[in-house]
Amino acid sequence: MERDEGQLIAAAKRAYKKASEEGNRQEEARWANAIGDMFKNRGEYVHALKWFRLDYEVSVKHLPEKHLLPTCQSLGEVYLRLHHFQDALIYQKRHLDLAKDANDLVEQQRASTQLGRTYHEMYLKSGNDQTSLRNAKKYFISAMKLAHTLIKSNKLTFLKEYVDAHNNIGMVEMDLDNLEEAKKMLLKGLKICDEEEVVENDDARTRLHNNLGSVYMELRKWDKARVHIEKDIVICNNIGHIQGEAKGYINLGELHYRVQNYQDAILCYEKAMNLAKRMDDEYALVNHVKENIEVVKEATKVMEDMKKEEQNFNKLVRNMVVARGTSGERKCLLQQNASLDLLIEKSSIIFAWKKHCEFAKRKKKIANELCDRERLGDSYLVIGESYQKLRNFNKAKKWYTKSWETYKSIGNMEGQALAKINLGDVLDSVGKWSDALEAFSEGYRIAREANLHSVQLSALENMHYSHMIRFDNHEEARRLQSKIDKLKQLNSTNNLEQRESCSETDTDGEDSSPKSYVSKMHENDLSASDDVPLASLVTKSKGRKHSTSTKSLEASATSVPSQTVSRKRGRLVLSDDEEDDDNKQHVDGSASNEFKSRQSLNIHIHEHQDADSDCTPPIHLEESACSHKGRSPHEPVNTSSGVSENICLKNGHSGPIFDACEDEYCKHLIFKVEDDFVHIQPGSCKFGDKINMEPMKVEVACLYFLKLVKENRSRGLLPIIQHFKCGGDVLQSLDSLYTPKDYISGKCWIEVSIDRWVPKRLVKLYVDCCKDLSQSPNLKLLKKLYSLEVSEDEIDVSDCELEDISAAPLLTSLHLHKTIAALNLSHNLLGNETMEKLKHLFLSSSQKYGGLVLDLHCNRYGPTALFQICECTVLLSRLEVVNISNNRLTDGCASYLSTILQNCKALYSLNVQNCNITSRTIQKVTDSLNSESLLSELFIGYNSSISGNAMVNLLDKLATLKSFSQIGLNGIKLTKNAIDSLCNLIKTSCLSHLMIGDTNIGNERALQLSESWNSENCELVKLDLSYCLLTSNYIMKVATDESLIGGLLYLNIGGNPLMQEGGVAMSSLLKNPNCCIKVVNLSKCQLGLVGILGILNSLAKNTSLEELNLSENALEDEYDTLVKLKPHKNEEVNQDMLELEVAADSEDESEQENMCVDQSLDSNSTSAFIQQLSSAISLAKQLRVVDISNNGFSGETFYTVWSMGSRGSLTESHVEGNTIHLSVEPNQCCSIKPCCARF
Repeated sequence: MERDEGQLIAAAKRAYKKASEEGNRQEEARWANAIGDMFKNRGEYVHALKWFRLDYEVSVKHLPEKHLLPTCQSLGEVYLRLHHFQDALIYQKRHLDLAKDANDLVEQQRASTQLGRTYHEMYLKSGNDQTSLRNAKKYFISAMKLAHTLIKSNKLTFLKEYVDAHNNIGMVEMDLDNLEEAKKMLLKGLKICDEEEVVENDDARTRLHNNLGSVYMELRKWDKARVHIEKDIVICNNIGHIQGEAKGYINLGELHYRVQNYQDAILCYEKAMNLAKRMDDEYALVNHVKENIEVVKEATKVMEDMKKEEQNFNKLVRNMVVARGTSGERKCLLQQNASLDLLIEKSSIIFAWKKHCEFAKRKKKIANELCDRERLGDSYLVIGESYQKLRNFNKAKKWYTKSWETYKSIGNMEGQALAKINLGDVLDSVGKWSDALEAFSEGYRIAREANLHSVQLSALENMHYSHMIRFDNHEEARRLQSKIDKLKQLNSTNNLEQRESCSETDTDGEDSSPKSYVSKMHENDLSASDDVPLASLVTKSKGRKHSTSTKSLEASATSVPSQTVSRKRGRLVLSDDEEDDDNKQHVDGSASNEFKSRQSLNIHIHEHQDADSDCTPPIHLEESACSHKGRSPHEPVNTSSGVSENICLKNGHSGPIFDACEDEYCKHLIFKVEDDFVHIQPGSCKFGDKINMEPMKVEVACLYFLKLVKENRSRGLLPIIQHFKCGGDVLQSLDSLYTPKDYISGKCWIEVSIDRWVPKRLVKLYVDCCKDLSQSPNLKLLKKLYSLEVSEDEIDVSDCELEDISAAPLLTSLHLHKTIAALNLSHNLLGNETMEKLKHLFLSSSQKYGGLVLDLHCNRYGPTALFQICECTVLLSRLEVVNISNNRLTDGCASYLSTILQNCKALYSLNVQNCNITSRTIQKVTDSLNSESLLSELFIGYNSSISGNAMVNLLDKLATLKSFSQIGLNGIKLTKNAIDSLCNLIKTSCLSHLMIGDTNIGNERALQLSESWNSENCELVKLDLSYCLLTSNYIMKVATDESLIGGLLYLNIGGNPLMQEGGVAMSSLLKNPNCCIKVVNLSKCQLGLVGILGILNSLAKNTSLEELNLSENALEDEYDTLVKLKPHKNEEVNQDMLELEVAADSEDESEQENMCVDQSLDSNSTSAFIQQLSSAISLAKQLRVVDISNNGFSGETFYTVWSMGSRGSLTESHVEGNTIHLSVEPNQCCSIKPCCARF
């Protein structure tokens, strides 16, 4: 690669020299710009600047002014990367002026974006330059407006600029601490990418994921942050963007650091270091990574010191038992207070805010015992700070207010001022900017009265920030800035005089040299008279928020790492950067600045969630994109499944108390298995509203297996869990344990009873391969392998978030396993690299015959994935089923598909739906089929640009096959000739499954197709006519056709305007004793609530229907007319109003159920319609899944009757907003992907 780049540069230099000798100035300038661009892309910015200067000189002297546009853009970009901001601004502003003169909106948009980047970098560099931040936002907004204008004229060409504009605005909102606004803007950018079908591996997406990771880190939503950061890393790796990947690992290290997973943080930083060293002129990036590694090491030392001091504090607490009631009691309390001051300082240094809060509350208790109101005010202030950092602003406000009241009661002016400033800080965070400014002003007034210069400065800086950023009041901001400058100058003069005074004396007294607050407190607390208020430690000011990484600001941009200065810390996480195809624009950014920082903590360490002093940071699962550390042979594998589990606190196995993290994203149950303990997050095993016992048993078994020592694991035996016990009683459900805090916080454990140990060879092979490849086991995959129901030859590892790299242990274990009959790798992130490995896996296998099912849908395969199948003789001889739908195969796969169809003699099912193929591929498929082919199932739906002739040819060819029975044509336009050919196919091939949803064929053609099944040999089993513009006439016809409904099991007619008449016809069909339909989809059919009730009533005697979808059928104003109408007391419901009756069942059991339903519904609070609907649901005993979402109902009302009768305790509900799903185990309403569902 480097040799190729060198050859390109040498060739470009020869072309430049030739143009210069010939006097062709335009070519001379063009080649100079191209050479500069090559050096810029290599990171050699100094060389690039030299060539861009040559381009500029030639353009200025010899070429028209319009040729200066790309030249100025390039110079501005390189100067920005070199952090020569003033030079960058000169060329960027000239670029913008030239673009305006030429009325070139494209260049105006680029220039505005680049100016925004430069001002943003200046802001990050300065740490508190609010003017630069305002300018950055101004230019970014201008760039977004221009991008919006451009996208109207040419949507595809300027889509990336529009998406990047959202990214830039989101990043600035993050700098302004408007985290919710930033998240909203960035998610909107991702939504645009999805709606416009921007490819997954696109640089615009990686910037959005990067910034979203930063936003979620600030919101302390660690799991979501990790997901987006890892997506950023994966995309950068896939597109070969080394700098972006390096910065992604820096961000992942930051995330691990914040949750105190220091070992993994260092691993990520080391990986970032290796990547950064591969780039030229990126010394700043390397240095920043080194700084971050040093910071982590320092934080580790602070954590160790805090543990030692905590042991000292515990010793003092034990001594207090003896000292209680004696003359030494007060001294012992003061010693505890001094120890707590040290612990509070250390926990704030490493930003362990939960520990910080715990120590502060203990300090409050001691202050109460000492009857010291000043110390009490100090403790309130520190508790408020803890909750503020934990983003619990309501509690922070409460404790700051109590602190202010306490200080006011004793006349402590400094404490009052600090409490007001901190209170303003909280109000600013929740968007109450006017109240915040008022609190800052009050704090300044109090500090001025008390002549407290440092507190005045803090208040003024906050007031300046509010006027400048929140209210855009520049005049007042300038006035306040003048005051700030004068106050700083006064402080500087006072400090100088103090140093001169100190140099003239030899005394070692307290005034001779300033001591730290902590040392003063430690000394003075030991005396009964002197003590210093804690308030001196918590002075705050509006400064820069911590610099977490953000993605580059613009699609085409690469930027130098941004160095930031923060009162809180100077540790840096850098912004990523990208380049577009024409290398015209490059952008960067770092964001999320902490405007609320403590002056006294000028420490280079980032905020993170605290962990227990005895917590061992667990090894992360496959979701982590950073390298993994190795383990000793006897070290147990920790298998926490996300960042929230990284911060789970464990005390080991020494006692009955096992602390679990109380963070809202991390709640764990603890299971005792033999002599060990397993921690599990209940949410991972929830089904609907309940915790599912069986998945919980599987997870406990897998985690326990991983904790076994190597010798015990080597046998490959895994436990089969019989039941869970609590207090000696067998638990039938864990729901009763989900509420009590004792279990969810780990203060009690659940006993696990093992039934037997069974061999799970594939699980053992996979875990061993993970160890050999130094990867952590994927818990999702592990549970799938454990739960293989039929045999270990039929392997289902779908939806395990596998990528080409993380799939390596699985593929290696399959190679050792040798026998495979079915392999499901769907819904992962696998690409062509994995397909090549699969080819080698099967070629090396001793299993050369026997059917093979291969499910690869919803991955990242390209057309050459099919080439690997063509190259593998074993696959060609064994394949029976191939599902590679929802992959971007394009027409490049046509010849490969043809080869597979010709050479796979056993192939009977092929699914290439939604693969971006056109008529060309369909024609190739048609040509490759012959009468000897065994193909019986073909699915080609949701592929665009398939012509009518191509469809006719294909259908005619399929009619010649001997055993063809199923076809999927969803989303394909069917002409009249195609319908005729389809009818012929139905008659000649005895077609049993027909999926033609989203084809808009209408009633007439649908009836034509239905009549084709009148042959005695034809039996329709599955029919999908959703969104085909059908009306009630079609349903009426089907309902009377005995030959059609006799064998029909699955019917989808959702999205058709059937109206209420269609509902009546469907009721008639379902009442038919010959009807054996199991699944019906009637969503969005405009049936109305009356139609819904009629259909449910018809199911009282239906014994076949199991799944029914009636969502989104309510008509306008119908809800107010029917549902809100309530019967008067002692007045019977008027059944005639609805023109329907609840079918009465003569059996005693049904009568009893009706009585139960009536008792469960309060007729004084429930409408007549709801009562009847509930009764109808109760009587439909055979139903297993019902969807009545988006009809205006309340789900709780129906779940009461749903759980009665034969369904009993197996019932589940999913009620969220307008979603109402009622189901019975093991049917899960939302767990099945749409492409894997029956329709």
